[in-house]
Amino acid sequence: MALQQVRAFSGRSALKSTAAPVRISRASRRSAVVVEARQFRKALGVLGTKAGMVSFFTPDGLCVPATVIALEEGNVVTQVKTKDTDGYDALQIGYQALAEKKVTKPELGHLKKAGVQPMRHLVEFKLKDRAAVEAYQPGQQLDIAALLKEGETVDIAGVTVGKGFQGTIKRWHHKRGLMSHGSKSHRQHGSIGAATTPSRVYPGLKMAGQMGNVRMTVKNQTLLKVDMERRALVIKGSVPGKVGNVVEITPAKLVGVNW
Repeated sequence: MALQQVRAFSGRSALKSTAAPVRISRASRRSAVVVEARQFRKALGVLGTKAGMVSFFTPDGLCVPATVIALEEGNVVTQVKTKDTDGYDALQIGYQALAEKKVTKPELGHLKKAGVQPMRHLVEFKLKDRAAVEAYQPGQQLDIAALLKEGETVDIAGVTVGKGFQGTIKRWHHKRGLMSHGSKSHRQHGSIGAATTPSRVYPGLKMAGQMGNVRMTVKNQTLLKVDMERRALVIKGSVPGKVGNVVEITPAKLVGVNW
């Protein structure tokens, strides 16, 4: 569905340690910790395109802010990985079909082997339940209505809007200095440490720099509507990224409830 049609619409993880014996020099043992872990998801998710925000009216008559996620062509299984073949159980999902000339030859051969047309995005969902992985075959279309139910909570992951190089007031919400009485520190950073002791800047000090354009996950957002006729999802609240960004929608991980 085109994004223009969607805009008109209204109405991670448990860790499994796989650490192998690692030899660390005596000098680096106090400052280096080597840990290998694999991230697992609770259930298989889907990919969607952020189309914009709308005002959504609930059956109770409440008007809540909501984000519309367009379901473009894709969400098809491109590869099934198991412990026997790859060392772990996972499903690779393709999203957003495009012309063959825009795909590299190795990736094109990989998709043709699975019987799938060229896809712009390939995302892997690593699962703990092997039976859930073996239930799918390459080239199979995901049943979104069966994976995501209205009224349930979901986790949405995506890349946030990039703000460029920003100062500490906008980036870290620091307070500004005096604007009068001879003050020479209006929006400057301020002190970054003492001169004599420690005579250095501590690592991790909040300073000016790149803001945004990072991967972020918004958790426990209510799925208000699943409209497969218009191929759209309506999620309560905002989701990371700008209009046109691809996001991942997975059933919410609730520790002690479903995990």
